[in-house]
Amino acid sequence: MEWITTPGLVPYEEALAVMEARVAGIAAGTADECIWFLEHPPLYTAGTSARPEDLTDPDRFPVHEARRGGQYTYHGPGQRVVYVMLDVGARGRDVRCFVDALERWVIAALAEFNVTGHIRPGRVGVWVERPDRPLNADGSLAEDKIAAIGIRLRRWVSFHGISINVEPDLSHFDGIVPCGIREHGVTSLVDLGLPVAMGDLDTALRQTFDGVFGAGMKCALRSA
Repeated sequence: MEWITTPGLVPYEEALAVMEARVAGIAAGTADECIWFLEHPPLYTAGTSARPEDLTDPDRFPVHEARRGGQYTYHGPGQRVVYVMLDVGARGRDVRCFVDALERWVIAALAEFNVTGHIRPGRVGVWVERPDRPLNADGSLAEDKIAAIGIRLRRWVSFHGISINVEPDLSHFDGIVPCGIREHGVTSLVDLGLPVAMGDLDTALRQTFDGVFGAGMKCALRSA
């Protein structure tokens, strides 16, 4: 396993080319698996399920066809993008369970900062409850999304991955309906009142990775 952290802002097309090459190498057995930490300049990406009406401000930032699962999402400074190039074939060949494992990894990392992340049926990603906000119409707690997940597989090797909001400009999400969900908002670690730096999150992700994907872990082991 190789861990890479790239400083600065990486252009989206450049990152895509790097991922494509690495995935081909992993599939061929000539490259190690890789977790890549980076940030992008402000942009929107459209997944394979993106609906045109969910791009509400198409001229605000560049829009890229991502060819990953999911709908529209935003990437930009202050958001940790984690590109996950792993051999899913060696982890049970269960795509839904692999996504579950990515969600559990994010939840474990957030717990390092005493943030409780939640997985919700029908909503891929990680959510936090907002008791400081007015209740929903049905009396339930308001929730905001703190992490988005969208992957693609080629020859059972994953790419694309996770984005976790550390301190992005949350107004930049206004140009899309994030992940097609209108009834919930987005948040970040700093928005929650936590002075977390990007390096702090990176450390938490590295420390919690083996608990989800470590030796002997099979993706067929689903969370309760």
